[in-house]
Amino acid sequence: MRYYIADLHFFHERLNQQMDHRGFESGEAMNEYMLQQWNSRVRNNDDVVILGDLCLSKKLSEVNELLSRLNGKKYLIIGNHDKYVESRQFDRSNFVWIEHYMELKDNKRKVILSHYPIMCYNGQYRLDAEGNPVTYMLYGHVHDTFDEYLINEYMRNITQYKRPVRGQEGLVSIPCRMINCFCMFSDYVPLTLDEWIEVDRKRREEYFKNHPVNVMDDIMDDQ
Repeated sequence: MRYYIADLHFFHERLNQQMDHRGFESGEAMNEYMLQQWNSRVRNNDDVVILGDLCLSKKLSEVNELLSRLNGKKYLIIGNHDKYVESRQFDRSNFVWIEHYMELKDNKRKVILSHYPIMCYNGQYRLDAEGNPVTYMLYGHVHDTFDEYLINEYMRNITQYKRPVRGQEGLVSIPCRMINCFCMFSDYVPLTLDEWIEVDRKRREEYFKNHPVNVMDDIMDDQ
């Protein structure tokens, strides 16, 4: 089984009070809960793709101990906080591979992997015979901040445009299947692609329901 998750930020205690407001009583409590959640799903033969920012510690002993406690075969898309990979002493064999960007196949679907969201991603316009998307862009980095709200608005707006596409009749909507695999959206549990698709669908539907107008219009009205 293959799972995905982003922005766990092990050892980043300040996220309990800032930005994410995770609410754990300490960094240690946060670390232990995330470890428990990970291992409740992942078995040793499973694959887990980490979409960046696994942890902030530069202490290789902490990083190595963490990786030894996390079940599964681990793959890293490098995030801006994964500084430990730059150390010559870091054992890169802790991961099957370490990359800044990767494209994979997942049950006949193409998956674009990047820590940073990519608005115009490779294979975005590809659909199957029934008109369903066959390419998904999985990202992290923005957590659940205003940047993610802007991506929500981009996705709302981009699907309203129609254009001619070779091999298809008439004008068609522009596909946009970007999924933020932020760990808090799954209660810190790595999920399969199908699970993330469903989590993302429900989350964005709720967002559009609660924000019936463009969020940028709200900002302009407040000024």
